[in-house]
Amino acid sequence: MKNTLTLTDNRTNKEVEYQIHESVLGNPVVDISTLNKDFSLFTYDNGYGMTAGCTSDITYIDGEKGELLYRGYPIEYLAKNHNYLETCYLLLNGELPTEQEYKEFEDDMKTKRYPKEGIKKIFDAFPDNAHPMAVLSSAVSALSAFHHQHLDILSDEEYMDMSRRLIAKIPTLAAYTYRHSMGYPLISPNMNMYFTENFLHMLRDFPGYEADIKQVEIDALDAIFTLHADHEQNASTSTVRLVCSTGAHPYGSISAGINALWGRAHGGANESVIDQLMEIGDVSRVDEFIKKAKDPNDSFKLMGFGHRVYKNFDPRATVLKELRNKLQKELGINSKLIEVANKIEEIALTDEYFVKRNLYPNIDFYSGTILSAMKIPRSMFTPIFVIGRTVGWLAQWNEQRKDTKNKIVRPRQRYMGPTNKKA
Repeated sequence: MKNTLTLTDNRTNKEVEYQIHESVLGNPVVDISTLNKDFSLFTYDNGYGMTAGCTSDITYIDGEKGELLYRGYPIEYLAKNHNYLETCYLLLNGELPTEQEYKEFEDDMKTKRYPKEGIKKIFDAFPDNAHPMAVLSSAVSALSAFHHQHLDILSDEEYMDMSRRLIAKIPTLAAYTYRHSMGYPLISPNMNMYFTENFLHMLRDFPGYEADIKQVEIDALDAIFTLHADHEQNASTSTVRLVCSTGAHPYGSISAGINALWGRAHGGANESVIDQLMEIGDVSRVDEFIKKAKDPNDSFKLMGFGHRVYKNFDPRATVLKELRNKLQKELGINSKLIEVANKIEEIALTDEYFVKRNLYPNIDFYSGTILSAMKIPRSMFTPIFVIGRTVGWLAQWNEQRKDTKNKIVRPRQRYMGPTNKKA
């Protein structure tokens, strides 16, 4: 029996069968690429929530079960058993590295941490109060001028060299962005430090002074990078794929992804969580804001709850909740911000209003409080998201590049404007 879907045009009684293609996991898809030819119709899917624009074997999400897989591995397993660089290797290569493969991968990444000296001049062109995301996206785009050899990538070896270079350099550029905004001297990468430890030192060190950074802080931030590494076809990833389809330089594609991630509804959401917790200010005011969130006539929304895809607990949030509790215990953190967050979480997990609507705490709710506990400025929350997500964007970019059916992305529209106007 053929797996097909038959559509009938009631205007003409014309019938056409469309092939249904099974997926390894998740819903099957219907190939409607000839719909306009068959019926002179386009589909209308606002936000593309029901449209599969590509075939992928990188990441899988089951929103109903609260499941997230990287190359088949559950995110909880990776976050608890493998570091971020091992996860990077997995996303780029399809398999976790052997001990020797990991050593070669990490050593190569260490040598690639240093950007060309000319890149530093870009930071001087921005005012101190420029948002770090504006500076970071510009710096990444500028890398294409220093590494123009990556415009035409013809082999997997060239792709891997380009990917390692960018993953290694993004933390350096992010740290430079922060230090420029503060008027601090730039701190060069340290070849002897692990990826995440090195980034924290580039943020906190000064010439002649090495900051005291706890292992629990390194572990927490490393897990945040892993949890953010990829997330299927979200807005920024779709942006990277769209720009890739035009044949643009890969660094131009990643720069576009950074700008898409900047949005408050996407990567900037954890900043909004902290802004709101600060607005609430005290545990005594939590009930007041919960009441506002439940009032259908009030536009107020509780930030950090619910998710476009997950209709169950966000699996990334589960990992971060454990890390936040560990961070709080080992560093002795006892801030009003966390007290307020804990009270809101306690209510939301038991209140029928939130439970019935699947408004569980999401990754932004926990990542924001963790980064705040580590005294990382709110303006750097989204650049840290960029550091983690870069490897996912690159894996998706390469998959798009190698797709034999790849064509320039060109959505259609439903036109509802004026017609035949004359002066």
